[in-house]
Parts: sequence; structure tokens; C-alpha cells
Amino acid sequence: MSDSPISTEKRGDILIVTSNNPPVNALGAGVRVGLDAALTQASADDGIKAVVLICAGQTFFAGADITEFGKPPVEPILTDLIPKIEAFDKPVIAAIHGTALGGGLETALGAHYRVAVPSAKLGVPEVKLGLLPGAGGTQRLPRVVGVKAALEMTAKGDPISATQAHKWGLVDELAEEGALLDTALALAEKVKAIRPIPRVSERTISPDDAAIEAFRKENARKFRGFDAPAANIACVEAATRLPFAEGIDFERTEFMKLMFGSQSAAQRHIFFAERKASKIDGIASDIALRPIAKVGVIGAGTMGGGITMNFLSAGIAVTIVEQAEEALNRGVGVIRKNYEASAAKGRLTTEQVEKAMGLLTPSLSLDDLSDCDLIIEAIFENMDVKKEVFGKLDAIAKPGAILASNTSYLNVDEIAASTSRPQDVLGMHFFSPANVMKLLEVVRGANTADDVLATVMALAKKIKKVAVVAGVCHGFIGNRMLMPRQVEANKLLMEGATPEQIDRVHVEFGMPMGPFQMSDLAGVDIGWHRDPTRIESIRDALCAEDRWGQKKGAGFYDYDEKRNPTPSPRVAEIIEDFRSRSNMPKREISDQEIIERTLYTMVNEGAMILEEGMAQRASDVDVVWIYGYGWPVYRGGPMFWAGLEGTPKIVEGLKKHGFTISPLLAEKAEKNEGF
Repeated sequence: MSDSPISTEKRGDILIVTSNNPPVNALGAGVRVGLDAALTQASADDGIKAVVLICAGQTFFAGADITEFGKPPVEPILTDLIPKIEAFDKPVIAAIHGTALGGGLETALGAHYRVAVPSAKLGVPEVKLGLLPGAGGTQRLPRVVGVKAALEMTAKGDPISATQAHKWGLVDELAEEGALLDTALALAEKVKAIRPIPRVSERTISPDDAAIEAFRKENARKFRGFDAPAANIACVEAATRLPFAEGIDFERTEFMKLMFGSQSAAQRHIFFAERKASKIDGIASDIALRPIAKVGVIGAGTMGGGITMNFLSAGIAVTIVEQAEEALNRGVGVIRKNYEASAAKGRLTTEQVEKAMGLLTPSLSLDDLSDCDLIIEAIFENMDVKKEVFGKLDAIAKPGAILASNTSYLNVDEIAASTSRPQDVLGMHFFSPANVMKLLEVVRGANTADDVLATVMALAKKIKKVAVVAGVCHGFIGNRMLMPRQVEANKLLMEGATPEQIDRVHVEFGMPMGPFQMSDLAGVDIGWHRDPTRIESIRDALCAEDRWGQKKGAGFYDYDEKRNPTPSPRVAEIIEDFRSRSNMPKREISDQEIIERTLYTMVNEGAMILEEGMAQRASDVDVVWIYGYGWPVYRGGPMFWAGLEGTPKIVEGLKKHGFTISPLLAEKAEKNEGF
């Protein structure tokens, strides 16, 4: 078959089987059929003594073909093909470059020998899609690398280097870069007559309950709420207790449970949603982008410093501007300290730290931004101050420079109007800490030029951010949806719920923290009017008493010196005092009511955002909440979760509490469909 992605070539008595299925040699139906045919050819030819399996292009098999998920299987399926490779009566050598991931690594484990170049990466990342390596990976890996390493690889899903794989015995020989085929052929020559042929499934493995228990304990917090890590651990454990064939049956059962469960559906949804988010509706994908060689950042505080680090780490020069020398020095000092902390953990070399810092130019004058291609303002959230800064930038910035505001709420169009070039202005809303958080909301103003938006979206990838296009409205996508949650959480306090109950419901749902824990962490005083005599809300009362959150050792909770929270009797008094003055009766509030009023309202707001065209697609809203606010990935984001929860149930819950229902949400509920 000339159009097959698989080709074969005889070199003496060795058959070279090459897969060429760009971009990543995914193990699609065509590849599987071709591999099966190549094995049949090698079996029928007595002149062939060994087989080398290699891939053309950038990489070895980088995994299953994810587009085949949920469709009827095409024979031969991978779970049949790998045992066929393993049972083959002539040695099969897998030659690995690029990545051998998921089904790709499982295929290599079916081979009898593995050769790799040092730059290759090997792993089974299925857990990140809510799955497990379901073609024998959980049964073969522990037999090769041992229980501990197999747990790390399957339940966490991070790939390892070929050098590490060689140490663990997963790779038999390391080849020099560029000499992979020659090394594989030499190994084939050496082993072609060796019998018995080494088969991973025939290796024995001893139980290691202590390692399994320790691993579970160590990662309990990280795995909380997720089904897939536990299933991966159970399968590795089964490999130590059951004969191989029974272990494979156990793996298959666990795989099917995950495959048809809601968590994997949610995690696969986010996998595709993240890729879709970078596509901009109505703009040609080949639009010419503006070159960004130098960036200016105004403000060296927490946000400005974090934003700066993103560009420095990507090798882009930054000029950072502050008004006062002390603030500038402090900001630059924090940037260096952050880099040095990463170096101390082995994440960066000293050279990389110095290279990043060498790209930074600190300045006390806005005039030094005149040669920047992109200028990001990261100052106090005040419209008048921002307009004043943009007015000055208009006179300083070179023609064609992109001017961005890191505002989290304010009207980008109003900011743009303070310049003579609104087409060059947009919002770049980074999330705190900006050098860590992956989300970037890119706010498209009414006049933002297409090439400006496209340039910033492309730049986001370069600085390793997941960017989502948002329209101009108060709070954009994320913070706008946060508002109804905060409003209802505060009302629930007045009606009888405690901060602990409300936070517990959110944490049990899968959030990293609840609304009041979040408020204490960020600072209860953020946005406070600063007048201790003006007490109009519970928050005002807390701020007036210096209860500004964790930084003060007291907020909605009391904190010890290690910042561990405990419920506060004083806060209970303040709430009680407010309630009695408002003549509001205290009542029992159920956990379900908290979900309806704090989470259903978010879905409702998300639906309004979609109606108004403030987000391009429902999956973009989900991406914002997964990457910006820690919504549990196994629930797929608020809009995906609405489908799991049931839109009719959500509408009914909202109506019960008297909320105005978004017409789009009502329409979805009418049809009993999700977003």
C-alpha cells in the first residue's frame, strides 16, 4: 500500500519498519493496519531475523489518535496489536526519538528491546485526560521500572528523559543523536539469535505495599477529588498481585470505567478547549503579526514584577518603570529573588538566572519606553490614574507600539479613548502571581485592530500562557462571574451560614479554597474605602478592626504564625451584630442551597457573557475558570459542568431563589442540553 503511513525496507536479514504519520505519528487506524501488515511480512520471510521499529519526522509514536475516542474501534486495536508484537517470534527493537507517550510507550514496551537518543522523552500522560494507559501500560511498566517508578509515571503522568529511562532499565541502550537507526541495527545484529526472546509480560514482580501506601499518602492532597490517579495506582498494585493476563483484564475494566465516566469527559473537554481558545473568530489565521522584540512594563509591584518575569524567561528584553527609586529597587530585587529560588530548586541554572536578569532594564522615566514594541501598564486599579498614564504613553510610544492595560475590571475602551490610537490598545489581564498563573484574558476593545489582537494571542503562547479573548464588560469573563458568587456568599453569611460552611462546600466541590479563604489570602482590604468609621458591611467591620486577612493574622478566620486558619469567635460576633441590626432571622442553610446560590449563579452569569458575545465560546469560559481560578479540571469548567449537573436542574435552583434567568440558559434547559 503506497499510501500507507508504514513503509518497510530490508537491510540484510533485518526488516526496518518506518512510520510516517505527521505531525506526531499518532497510532491511528492506518498506522495500526500498516504495523500489522509489516509483522505478517516479517513472519512469512525466513530471511528476516529481526525487526527494527522506527518513526520518521519529529517523533516516535506520541500516543493514541485522540480523534478516534468515542468512535467505533477500527481493527486491529492497540490492545491486540501490542501483544502481537510481544509474542512475535523474532526480536523487535523499538528505536525512540522525540517522544514515546501513552500508546507510543506501550507499543515500545511490547517490543523486546528499546533504544533511544538522550533527548527523547518517555511517559504515559493519560492520567491528565482522566484515563490510564489502557494497552498494558500499567502491567508492563512496573515489571520493567519497579513499583515506585511506575506509580510516579502512571498516576502523575509526567514524562521522563531517556537518560532516566536508561537508568531505570526502560531503555536498553542510549544512541548518539543522529545515530539512532545505526544503533538499533547494531543491537538487532547482536540479539537476533538470542533465545528465549525477552518479553516484559513474562517478568516477575514482587508486591511492594509500603511503596504504594507511601505514594498514596504523599500525593493525597494533589489527587483529591480525581478518579484517574487512584485507578492508575490500583492497576499498578494489581500488577504486583495478579498473573499478567488477569492484570490486563483488571486494567481494561478500570480503563472503561474512566473512559465512560464524567471526569475523563471533562478533562478531554479542557484538553480541546485550551487549543480552541487560541483561535480568534473573524480573523484570518495567516494575518501578519507585529514584531515584539522589546516590552515595557509600568509598575514594579507584585503584578508588574510577575508580568516582567514572563517575558524575561522567554528571552524578551523588558524595560520596567517605577516612580520612586525605592519601589523600583524593591521590585527588581523580588524578581531576582524569585529566579534564585527557582535555581535553588534546580529548575534553572545560574547562567539562566543571569541571562534573564541581563535582559532587564530598570528605569524611573516613562520616556525610556519609547523604543518598546509592547507596553503593559500594571498600576493601581483606578480609571483616572490609568487614563493619565495612557495619555502620556500616547506621546512617548513609537508608532505601531501596542499599549496594554493589566486592568482586571475597568473599561478598556475608556482607557483607549485617552489616546489618539485606540486601535493599538487592548487589555492584558494577567492573574496573580503573574509569573506562575497560566491564564491571560486578552480584552478586545471596540477599536482594537485585528493584528494587535492576533499579535498578543500569539505572544501569549511564547510566554507560556493560555490566552482567552474577552470583550469589554465589568470584570471581563472571570471576575464578572466571580461577582455573583461573592455577593451570594456574603448574603448567606447574613442569613445564617458560617464562613467555614460556605468555604467547606466549595472545597468539597473541588475548588482549592472557598470565597472567604480566598478573601483572606488576597487581602480583605482590597477595594476597601479606607474609612474605619464608615461601616456598611461585614467586610467594612473586619477592615475597621484591622482584620485584613492572612497578612494581619486575622480576617474571616484567625491565623496562627504558620497561617493555619481557625474559625473566629470575633467574626461570629460581628456577623451576629449585623444580622440583629438588620432584623434578619437566622436560619439553617443547607449545603445544596450554597451550591445553588454561589455556583448556579456563576453558570447563569456565564450564559449572559455568551449571549452578549463577551466570550467567543462556552469552552473559553471554562478555560478561564480552570486556569485562572482553580475550578476542578475533573468538572470541566462551569459551562461544561452545567451540562453534567443538568441545565433544567440549574434553572429550577435559580428560580427557587428568585434569580433572573439568562435567556440562553433558559433555552438550554428547555432543550435539556449543555453548552
